[in-house]
Order: sequence, then structure tokens, then C-alpha cells
Amino acid sequence: MSLADFDPVARFVAGTVGPPGQRVFFLQARGGHGLVSVSLEKQQVTVLAERVEELLDRVGDEAPADRPDNEPLDTPIEDEFRVGTIGLAWEPARGRVVIECHDHDPDEGPPPPDAALHSVRVVLTTGQAREFVRRSGSLVAAGRPPCPFCGLPLDVTGHICPRANGYRR
Repeated sequence: MSLADFDPVARFVAGTVGPPGQRVFFLQARGGHGLVSVSLEKQQVTVLAERVEELLDRVGDEAPADRPDNEPLDTPIEDEFRVGTIGLAWEPARGRVVIECHDHDPDEGPPPPDAALHSVRVVLTTGQAREFVRRSGSLVAAGRPPCPFCGLPLDVTGHICPRANGYRR
């Protein structure tokens, strides 16, 4: 099993590669262990950002976000693995947010003996965590605009709208 442990992490961001509608989502961590990129679904980025924000609100942390990080992902962008499971925790002794990404579900028991398992663990200050939430929200919102009738994403060429009985909008 390989574990990339970023404690502390210099940079932790969500980013994409590709045009809207064909984007591939990544989480990227940079620190003492170098650079690690993992791919995941847009929905996973959305839920992770929501849960991090809820966690910070629950622990009552009012620290402002770190300075905005609008820089592109660091290159080369080569995913180490596709994220299957994400864990989130609060480390009260240090006041840190801990995020773990696994290519497997550790609760489902041991993997096959020949499986190469991968995990990334990132420890964030509350300022870094708030900046992650801000950037992730902007990233997800920058996708394709929704159809005003059904709410599904619009392609450049339109889409087959269920509310229009299958006609293109």
C-alpha cells in the first residue's frame, strides 16, 4: 500500500482539464513529498467542499480563507489513481482538517492480495480549508450553464430537453 502523506501541505486544490462538458476533475497536493494528482468525479468535489465547510462551521472556526489561489494545476498532471473513497476528519489538538483519499473503501475489508492500494492524506490549516471550499465552489459553477426549463446542463449545440418532450432547446 502506498500512502502519500502531506503534513503540512503547501498547496491543496481542485482543478480541471478539458472544456466544460468534457472536464476531468483532479485534486492536487504539493508539499515535502512532491506533487500528487488524483482524479475524481465532479460530484465528489462538490460534496467534499460542502462537508469541509460544514465541518469548519461545526467546530466554530472563524479563520478567514488563505489568499485566493486561482492558479492552474501544477504540471505534469498525471493522476496517481482514481478516488473511490474520501474521508474527512477534524484534528482538535492542532486545529487542522484532515482529508484522506483512497482508491478503495477501507471499510469493505482487505483487498485482493495482488492489489496495489493507494491513498493520499492531506492536513490543512483552517485557512487552507476555507480557500479549498471557495475555489471548489467556483470550479464547479464554471461548468456548462443549466437549461432554464429542466436544469440539465446545456451543451454548445443545445440538448434534448425532457420538458420539451425530447425536442432540442
